[in-house]
Amino acid sequence: MIDVQSKAFEIAAAVRDGKLSATEALRVSLARIESSNPALNAFTAVTSERARARAAAIDQARDEGKMLGPLAGVPFAVKNLFDVAGLATLAGSKINRDSPPAGADAALVQRLEAAGAILVGALNMGEYAYDFTGENIHYGPSRNPHDPTCMSGGSSGGSGTAVASGMVPLALGSDTNGSIRVPSSLCGLFGLKPTFGRLSRHGSFPFVADLDHLGPMTRSVTDLALSYDAMQGPDDMDTWCAQKPAEPVTAKLDAGIDGLRIAVADGYFADQGDPEVHEAVAAFAKALKTERRVTVPEAGRGRAAAYVITTVEGANLHRERLKTRAMDFDPAVRDRFLAGLMLPADWLVQAHRFRRWYQARAAELFKEVDIILAPATPRVAPKLGQAMMTLNGVEMPVRANLGLFTQPISAIGLPVVAAPYAERAGKLPIGVQIIAAPWKEELALRVARRLESIGIAASKAV
Repeated sequence: MIDVQSKAFEIAAAVRDGKLSATEALRVSLARIESSNPALNAFTAVTSERARARAAAIDQARDEGKMLGPLAGVPFAVKNLFDVAGLATLAGSKINRDSPPAGADAALVQRLEAAGAILVGALNMGEYAYDFTGENIHYGPSRNPHDPTCMSGGSSGGSGTAVASGMVPLALGSDTNGSIRVPSSLCGLFGLKPTFGRLSRHGSFPFVADLDHLGPMTRSVTDLALSYDAMQGPDDMDTWCAQKPAEPVTAKLDAGIDGLRIAVADGYFADQGDPEVHEAVAAFAKALKTERRVTVPEAGRGRAAAYVITTVEGANLHRERLKTRAMDFDPAVRDRFLAGLMLPADWLVQAHRFRRWYQARAAELFKEVDIILAPATPRVAPKLGQAMMTLNGVEMPVRANLGLFTQPISAIGLPVVAAPYAERAGKLPIGVQIIAAPWKEELALRVARRLESIGIAASKAV
């Protein structure tokens, strides 16, 4: 029986075995979207006609005895900064409504569909991805399914809402400073931010070219691995990943973690955030039988460098829009971009110089350990519209600081799995970052799979 709790791998197996049609799997997803989306506001477009044609083609292929892909019949949706043929690529903005429809799907959309998945629509997001809250003044906030009065996290808020509510078992997001990991944490999902350059960004609306990553959000580690494998591979249209060969991980998930050197991030990552956040990290460490602690050098300055790079490079991308349509931006986004245009060039040069130093120090650290555990967000989901939060007795802005723990990792492109702490009955979700060395996604996924298999990490649709 396929329902809102079903995982992508379960749906695909049932479709391949003839126990379920792709058309029926799609019907369940579309029905859930119809009933849940009006209250939760995850979708900005539903591509039902396209999806039905795709499902019918998959069912026909199975009836003809053809081999189906690893994601056969799995409904998925994408943050609306991914190109979807026939839709304007909104990137959460009012301005992009006036853009012509995309002529082709983004590379990752094409790859998921080649693996048998079925695109059902485009998802709400923070304007131009400059957001950690999931709130959007043009399209309304995407709401947290665990408490619709709370934030879903951003900027991939619609992606988090859609998966956590059971509208789809798989969604794609982007992560420049934490926009996959923050909503994964606040909505109780597994999310993967791959190594910078691992997955093609071709056909996605950019935010910061030096920091942008794309990746999946799901309710199981197997689903993360299946979708990740389907999307891997060189792409000459994206020079960052053009030469990197695929390294499949799905078959290795249960290889075990014996011999892996796992540590908890100390210092910057331990000194901030609510106690329950650190309880989650401690529970993961206990389950993995590690008491080792390491200090990520200069993580705070790494975050500062990410801020400068984000503000300046993001502002430069939108320079012409700021000149001609400044009043059509979210004021909070516009003002940060305007500030970025006024920062001196040597700040950007110094930020990149420090980033390279910081990256080298992290590389040295990964000679000592294989995996680092750290909080994903400094607290559970704030209320929608909440401007300030108190952390360690200090009042600070919500929008800027939900990425307190994710930005230092994005700055140097490390692969991370965000995993939901399971011991949260009756409480809002919270997640933990499982961080690996560059190109070592397999290790982070194996650790997440171990935690999932023993029940300390788990996600559940609402």
